[in-house]
Amino acid sequence: MIGLETVIALISKHGLTLVAPIAVIEGPIVTVIAAWLASQHLLDLWRVTLVVVLADLIGDLIWYALGRWGLAHLPQGVLRRLGLRPARLELLAGQFRKKGARILIFGKWTHSAGAAILIAAGVARMNTWRFLWVNLMASIPKSLFFVALGYGFGSAYGQIEGWIFRGSLALLVATLLIGAIWLSRQCARKRPA
Repeated sequence: MIGLETVIALISKHGLTLVAPIAVIEGPIVTVIAAWLASQHLLDLWRVTLVVVLADLIGDLIWYALGRWGLAHLPQGVLRRLGLRPARLELLAGQFRKKGARILIFGKWTHSAGAAILIAAGVARMNTWRFLWVNLMASIPKSLFFVALGYGFGSAYGQIEGWIFRGSLALLVATLLIGAIWLSRQCARKRPA
């Protein structure tokens, strides 16, 4: 990834035209920087907010499309190695039918599990319109949080990037730990006494 100073210089020069594609790739810190530039009157705050929400949705839709249409082109051997057997895919689809909105919101707000959950939604063939609606409802408060953070404290963007990284890492570790505990309990229940 390019350095934050370069991102700031590019966004200052090219404005929202550059914010959109960069925010698709790396949303939170770009949102903070763009909002900070808006606080310096270099960008319009409302347009920044709209662009980062739309960029977030586009990025999520790309991950979803990868799961829905991209993985279908992989050889069966690769899918099996990834643990995507037909029975598991049906179980995954059932989870998204029952709890799809909660799963997506969890993925959006934890940030670290986001890509895997977005791909899983595609693999499970979650209804695309429902997927977009739930993601929009989860993206708005998340984006507003980062816009407010950038507008108020964006000059500390270097520190904020570190906080985002450490927070995402901590949430990933917690998610994996909780998942491992849940999985071990599920396996223990299935074992004969």
